[in-house]
Amino acid sequence: MSDTRPNFLIFVTDQQRADHLGCYGNTQVRTPHIDGIAARGTVFEQCYVASPACMPNRSAIMTGRMPGAAGARMNGVPLPLDSRTFADALREAGWRTALIGKSHLQNMTDVQPSWRQGAAADRPQARRDDRDSPAYEQESVVRWRDPDHAVRLPYYGFDHAELCLEHGDEVGGAYDRWLLDRCPEADTLRGPDHALPGGETMAPQAWRTALPEDLYPSAFVRDRAIDWLEDHAARGGQPFLLACSFPDPHHPFTPPGRYWDMYRPEDIVLPATCGPATPADTPLKRALHEELAAGRRRTAGSRVIAVTQDEARAAIALNYGAITCIDDMVGAILAKLDALDLARDTVVLFLSDHGDFMGDHGLLFKGPLHYRSVIRMPLIWADPQAGGGARRADLASAIDIGPTILARAGLAAPHGTQGRDLAPASIPAAPRASVLVEEEGHRPMPGSGLPKVRTLVTGRWRLSVHAFEEWGELYDLHDDPDESVNRWDDPAWAAVRAELTLDLVRAMARHADECPLPTRMA
Repeated sequence: MSDTRPNFLIFVTDQQRADHLGCYGNTQVRTPHIDGIAARGTVFEQCYVASPACMPNRSAIMTGRMPGAAGARMNGVPLPLDSRTFADALREAGWRTALIGKSHLQNMTDVQPSWRQGAAADRPQARRDDRDSPAYEQESVVRWRDPDHAVRLPYYGFDHAELCLEHGDEVGGAYDRWLLDRCPEADTLRGPDHALPGGETMAPQAWRTALPEDLYPSAFVRDRAIDWLEDHAARGGQPFLLACSFPDPHHPFTPPGRYWDMYRPEDIVLPATCGPATPADTPLKRALHEELAAGRRRTAGSRVIAVTQDEARAAIALNYGAITCIDDMVGAILAKLDALDLARDTVVLFLSDHGDFMGDHGLLFKGPLHYRSVIRMPLIWADPQAGGGARRADLASAIDIGPTILARAGLAAPHGTQGRDLAPASIPAAPRASVLVEEEGHRPMPGSGLPKVRTLVTGRWRLSVHAFEEWGELYDLHDDPDESVNRWDDPAWAAVRAELTLDLVRAMARHADECPLPTRMA
């Protein structure tokens, strides 16, 4: 008797805006293979992150829990190894599980966070924890310099894991070993010091890599995914979960070969809000633009920065190149899936961990201003047993992805899961009224301290409360979809602000952790 349980093939990109895809309405970037997934499936037009940063939102996707509940509230705080992920549940139920590419459920860098420079580092923590131990250094770039280092399997539910660490053409981990095996002189081909001539660009953190296309990290994900699928087809007998996680298009911007100049900056259509700050903008946005105007901007790292329009055009052009490169890799993997006669039994997902300002409001990268360019994420679900070409305008969250996969597999989500099944039959008559977004960070922002933000998104409004600031954000997404007029201090909208603030408190209460269960009455 054949196994009728579905396979799952998940494509994940890093820091990609939802509207940087053709199927989300972008007429400039070319993504025919991802658009093909959308044509065969369902596009979720209003899916939002649980947190607009890599580690917390990836943890939310894997666990179906908000970052605060999952125990990975910010970048720099690894997901506890005792977490139950949807990959764990599938593996325990008989699926083969594999991850090729970026995980980022643990720290990749050896850089100490800013809080360690203060008094907090000298005090014992309120909770005993071992997350500053070797068990949580499995994705460390430093550890991977040891040729004997490997992740301990299963890794968060994956019984096969080949990791990419960091971004651009300087990726480490299993990719680094694959690369050097094929090209021993590869270290002379990557990084800004070895960039090809003729790569002048206005984009921050960008260089024309000397790595050929077939040795670039996106090609590693393609090749190793294809190898794994061929091995699986030869074995047979089990359904599979394969996650293909690309480190691009996250900066630094280094799309290889023809993808570098595939798009011309002068042709790029900028976001409508790309420009300098105004007196009516939030103090943080004004401070970021003041850094740019005064020449005090620091472009290194991942902290949000203000950019000129020329810089934004150049960054978007390179971002599009990296995305089209990924699209070609996705096409090759899908072609192999079809050639192996696996496509008819495989649910295909495409998503990103979060967005990027990419010129929106004259900003670049990500940060604690929750414009939809950053908190909205692409989510496409293509099930061969369902119809295609559907578009869903109801609200969805990153925490819904795991429960939806498990429901399609016929498995119950663990107790404490906070997301829900997105299948149409599972949606109650009254759709989700709101989505909660959490953000905490250890990068001080100009003019303020460490960010701690809670956001509520409804079908019409976006409310953001900044814990340590007198100012906040309130936008009418119907009448002001570009989020250009902040109504926070407008007396005419005081009642709306009060109602949404109460709704935010209720949402935070609903997402309080219910795990573990009580063991006795008292």
